[in-house]
Amino acid sequence: MYFDHDQNFFESDSDIEDDNYNDLVVMIAFPRRQRNFRSRADHFTHWRDDEFFGSYRLSKTTVRFIIDLIGDRICSRTDWNHTVSPEHKVLLTLRYYATGSMLVVCGDFIGVHKSTASCIVKLVSHEIALLRPQFVHFPINERVNKTNCTHVKIRSPGGDNAEMYRNRKNFFSINVQTICDANLKIQNIVAQWPGSSHDSTIFNNSTIRGKFERGEMQNCLSVADSGYAQRDFVMTLVGNPDPLINPASGITAAAVDKYNESLIRTRNTVERSYGVWKRRFPILATGINVKITSSQSIIVATAVLHNIACEFKEKIPRVTTEVESSIRITDFNNPGDEIGKNAVQNSLRRKLLRYFANV
Repeated sequence: MYFDHDQNFFESDSDIEDDNYNDLVVMIAFPRRQRNFRSRADHFTHWRDDEFFGSYRLSKTTVRFIIDLIGDRICSRTDWNHTVSPEHKVLLTLRYYATGSMLVVCGDFIGVHKSTASCIVKLVSHEIALLRPQFVHFPINERVNKTNCTHVKIRSPGGDNAEMYRNRKNFFSINVQTICDANLKIQNIVAQWPGSSHDSTIFNNSTIRGKFERGEMQNCLSVADSGYAQRDFVMTLVGNPDPLINPASGITAAAVDKYNESLIRTRNTVERSYGVWKRRFPILATGINVKITSSQSIIVATAVLHNIACEFKEKIPRVTTEVESSIRITDFNNPGDEIGKNAVQNSLRRKLLRYFANV
């Protein structure tokens, strides 16, 4: 070794050769263990149809359809380091939707670390959510639709606004508004409001309300629960029938009862859709354990998958007693200040009541 005129230290050629020799000795004495990658199972052939459906909540045919839709967009750029195939990425994400546990997912997909699995779920959820315009859309010719809200459980988002996500049942959630049809398909979804938000607030700020008010929905009307205010285009139950009863105009107490019964039966459709949606993807009830933005993508992605499952006429998966209990806990309303105003008299409501008087 030597110094230059500025007293900087340099290694001589002989020193470098000695270091290379020492490195070589270490490599020979302690050879690096070669990484052996275990081949990942082909889940489509490894599992029976019923086992596959139980694990991923969708049939093999439906999952292949989903892979065909987004496979090119989630494909890794190279095969370096034993990358995860698009098929496994979709299955891994569905497994997370079914269990809500990254540990379970990593146990099922050998060689995938938790951080990698989390990134895969985020990517696949985002790409499925982008299919929303194709599978979640509101037909203008739909005469009657059902609007309601349900809570999707999440972890505490942290930060100064975390308590906004704590709902009146004291757990953190996103209050999700959906509109569904008679076949339980989701036609519209709003998944961005914290759990403490009132149902009526979500509707008042939604694009669907604007469409109703501008007359873009033609002669359509929406049936909603007591969390919403009675409007010309929103029909809710008659809480206090006295101001409406007028036998001279054909509105009787019996007509009000029939009207309420009809609305309850119609509204039950959207409530049933929540049950099917959450049984299909239990993570919506047991809790999404990722960041808020990723949680919103997962909610929309599962809505897309739910509609695809409806189109493929998938059966409703079974759930455990624990999951069933979680589903019941998350189905409730956050009624706002509009409650108590549902005796509003408008021409359409009076017309409907007179109709039921003659039924």
